Amino acid sequence: MRIYREKDYDAMSRRAAHVMAAEIIHRPDCVLGLATGSTPIGMYKQLIQWNKAGDITFKEVRTVNLDEYKGLSPEHDQGYRYFMQKQLFDHVDILPENTRVPDGLAADADAECAAYDAYIRSLGGIDLQLLGVGHNGHIGFNEPADVFVTPTHVVDLTERTIDANARFFATRDDVPRQAFTMGIGPIMAAKKILLIASGEEKAEAVYNTICGAVDPHCQGSILQLHPDVVMVADEAALSKVIAAGVKV
Repeated sequence: MRIYREKDYDAMSRRAAHVMAAEIIHRPDCVLGLATGSTPIGMYKQLIQWNKAGDITFKEVRTVNLDEYKGLSPEHDQGYRYFMQKQLFDHVDILPENTRVPDGLAADADAECAAYDAYIRSLGGIDLQLLGVGHNGHIGFNEPADVFVTPTHVVDLTERTIDANARFFATRDDVPRQAFTMGIGPIMAAKKILLIASGEEKAEAVYNTICGAVDPHCQGSILQLHPDVVMVADEAALSKVIAAGVKV
């Protein structure tokens, strides 16, 4: 794992954007695995700027997203399809048919999960997978568990994840209790992984992901076994790693 230590959120976002832009320039028809949440917003803003300036193009890029809340429509303002439209897709030259997010309203959840994995395989897998890390070490919505679940699946969200996401909803009761999430299988099959983190509140999860044992109770720890992971994090997120004497 290569670790880039950046001063703050803005510097982290720029560095992460450079990593993703390099993939797009190197492979114009690349398959990008994308993530939502507050952490990648700055990176997406930088990519939008470069696209508008003509420095990069998304015309041949295909994307698959990590997750979607079960029960939310693509138009729901807290859904992840909506997030991706507002934070990236509506502002760059990507073709709508080249973007895919799990269908939160799928009548048959198992069929949707199987179809999602089949679609990723049909693309030849993911070239660059973007990941954040949750407070409890989750990646995507792969929550702490006794095992690593390989395929895309529906997960019951932990109370800690519900609490963390409640700020985006009118009330805590409005937060969905389940979500579709890409499984550990397609994530680990990605040719390259870009892991980003910001803020002191992520320091423990970052430490466990990088320095802890490979343990499904910290799902991010499995990234230690991937051959090509780039982590970009600010000093606050790396504070426990730095305090432990790890050179970053």
